[in-house]
Amino acid sequence: MLTAHAPTPRDERLLALVAADLPGRRWFPVKGVAADLRVHAALDLPVPPGADAEVRILLVRAQAGSVDALLQLPLVLVPEAGPHDAVLGSVDGRAVLDAVTHPAFLRAWHAAAQGPGGPAAHVDLDAVRAITGEQSNSSVILGPSGRPGRAILKVLRALQPGENPDVDVPRRLVAEGYDGVPAPLAWLQVTWPALDGGAHVTGYLGVTSTFVEGARDGFELACEVAAVGDDFDEQARALGAETATMHAALARAFPTVVDTDGPARLAHALLGRFTWARAAVPVLDRYEPGVRRTAAQVGALARTPERQRVHGDLHLGQVLHGADGRWLILDFEGEPLAPLEARTRPDLAVRDVAGLLRSLDYAAAVGGLVGADADRWTASARTALLAGYAEGGGLTDHPGPTGAEAAEPLVTRALELDKTLYEAVYESRNRPDWLAIPLAGLDRLTAD
Repeated sequence: MLTAHAPTPRDERLLALVAADLPGRRWFPVKGVAADLRVHAALDLPVPPGADAEVRILLVRAQAGSVDALLQLPLVLVPEAGPHDAVLGSVDGRAVLDAVTHPAFLRAWHAAAQGPGGPAAHVDLDAVRAITGEQSNSSVILGPSGRPGRAILKVLRALQPGENPDVDVPRRLVAEGYDGVPAPLAWLQVTWPALDGGAHVTGYLGVTSTFVEGARDGFELACEVAAVGDDFDEQARALGAETATMHAALARAFPTVVDTDGPARLAHALLGRFTWARAAVPVLDRYEPGVRRTAAQVGALARTPERQRVHGDLHLGQVLHGADGRWLILDFEGEPLAPLEARTRPDLAVRDVAGLLRSLDYAAAVGGLVGADADRWTASARTALLAGYAEGGGLTDHPGPTGAEAAEPLVTRALELDKTLYEAVYESRNRPDWLAIPLAGLDRLTAD
């Protein structure tokens, strides 16, 4: 395990060199206002003898308003940049490069990393390709295309002490015999001085996992299927079953919790979400009767299902559809800036199901379906997904006081309603043209 130490004056110059570039990065947590940036700690990754490169990782504290985050900024310093290097500037006569795809960084990272049973598994570094697009971290595909044994390195940008879910959860699931996640091959831990000035803490810098050849992003696939007017039922049913299998494995790998006041807690949370959302989006007023009706139904349940470890942010963009038709589930990290305790807290398993159901509405819309065509496509896919989840062992009956309705379908509806209200606020603030998507969902979820 590596240890980060107090920064040097040169580290501050390195940060000054790259600071102007940071706000444009998707993973940078401060948007629209100036951030106070300071190097909190730094460390070197050992490089092979004779290598004329320095791998320096800055742990940068970013503060602005309510944001107080520790960010990882890996850099490579070389005497002269190559034609394909991402040059950020120069310090003390050495070119400063973005390290994520640089061979020196990748070799040093994996040499220092741990893996299953001890040392990191062998990873082919002969070819490297960065994944572009909207990401809260930085990911790199390792190994030549078409060759077995490729891997993907995720460099975690927002660091927190403790067991990172994106490392811990897949590792435990694989140990339980569940093969619906890419297996972790290597992970790198480091200790650093606590932000509050206390003792050193330990966290993860990143993880390398197996790369799934020929797999398709679930959201992109669903959008393409919708765009040509085909149904998504077969894929949705298989995804529902896979989600249930994952939940069963999570329940074996982590403790479960009986929630004695679950119905009241869930009803209160739904009403609180509505109050918050309506204050931000007044057009939501018309949904109050439906929201209150669902909250009352949930509150009348005798109990809710046990809480357990869940994915926490499951949607079609977090799954891959393999060439063999099997779904793989990714990205157990949750919201990187949320407290670790919140991201690892036991929750209702069907919260993940609610996230997938909402994602189907978005896939239909992005795929170009509108009106009755969109309604038919989503209704069919939703039915298939829920059927698959039940077939896989999910949606077991927990009767309410009257015995007339299973709790989990009702709880799923309440959680989907909660998420849709959140979406309405998000879209109104960031993508007003998309507000119609959650509003259509609210129309359905609050109908008599």
